[in-house]
Amino acid sequence: MRTDIFARLDREPEPPKIEPPRMSRHRIALFGGTLAFYLAIVVAVLVSSWLVTLDWKVMLFRPYQQWPEIHAFLDYYIVLGQRGPTATMVACWLGWRSWRQQTLRPLLTLGASLLLLNATVGAVKIGLGRLGPHYATQIGSAELFAGGDIFPSGHTANAVVTWGILAYLATTPRARRYLSAVSAIVSLGVGLTTVYLGTHWLSDVLLGWAAGLLILLGLPWVEPLITRAEAWIFAQRDNFRGRARPVPSVPVAAGGPRTVLVPQQDGGDAVEGPVLEPVAAGGHPTATAVTGARARAHPAPPSHLVPPSHLVRSERTPVTPAGSRRPPHADRAPRGGTAPARPMTGG
Repeated sequence: MRTDIFARLDREPEPPKIEPPRMSRHRIALFGGTLAFYLAIVVAVLVSSWLVTLDWKVMLFRPYQQWPEIHAFLDYYIVLGQRGPTATMVACWLGWRSWRQQTLRPLLTLGASLLLLNATVGAVKIGLGRLGPHYATQIGSAELFAGGDIFPSGHTANAVVTWGILAYLATTPRARRYLSAVSAIVSLGVGLTTVYLGTHWLSDVLLGWAAGLLILLGLPWVEPLITRAEAWIFAQRDNFRGRARPVPSVPVAAGGPRTVLVPQQDGGDAVEGPVLEPVAAGGHPTATAVTGARARAHPAPPSHLVPPSHLVRSERTPVTPAGSRRPPHADRAPRGGTAPARPMTGG
């Protein structure tokens, strides 16, 4: 039993498998309800309804003058809704998670959500052109199409998306519930802070909450694109590593293979090919190796077409320690012996 426990402790911990949320019926219903709420806020502002009257009442109440003691704290708290600092902090955390889990999905999901946020919220801001409370020109007016860019609230929508992405990427249901509550409190506080400071109308904050929630609810539709982008990035990384990896060079040892140029039989260009040649100590080829290389560079005709006198040294009868390399002759005696007497002819 103890051996099994220690074996499990010795294993490398496997990264948790992150299951991307799917567009369930519950999520689709929430998306549809949030979209209807978004369109209702836009219509209410366009027709200068009771919502615009409420905007002016809150603005003329001037909350920053009613509770000035919390002004200094809220000046710092509003940073939690600014895109630069919050995106940097969340990107650092998700980058560490990507490295630990060996996946790019957290960073790619954050990038996709911020891209959708800039595209959707920015388009509505520029299209409606609403002025903020500090730049209002006529009491009771919606201040639309006047060159402004505060409807919907970018701080509020950014707080919903940036902090809500942590709950979206949570690996356990418990962590998802806790992070959802934290992101809701932070984004709610950021929206109300902008109303307190007088930088946004109340309707701007309502639309900012809806805009950020729409992006979080619609992220599962973007998951296939995120998966393909991750696979493409990893493929490019593997290709780059394959091209950048140098070819290992094997040093030539004594007796190792050497590469020589071998001409083609049909008169083509010479090609390189490994040739096994004996190499003496010090890296210099022996005389036999040089002769063999020359023989390969200039292939000889068949041996039956070459007279014995034209054979190279390596093709002659090898010298053996037991005798001469010449064939024995009947009329000759071996060295060191007595020659047989030849018959004398004539008188």
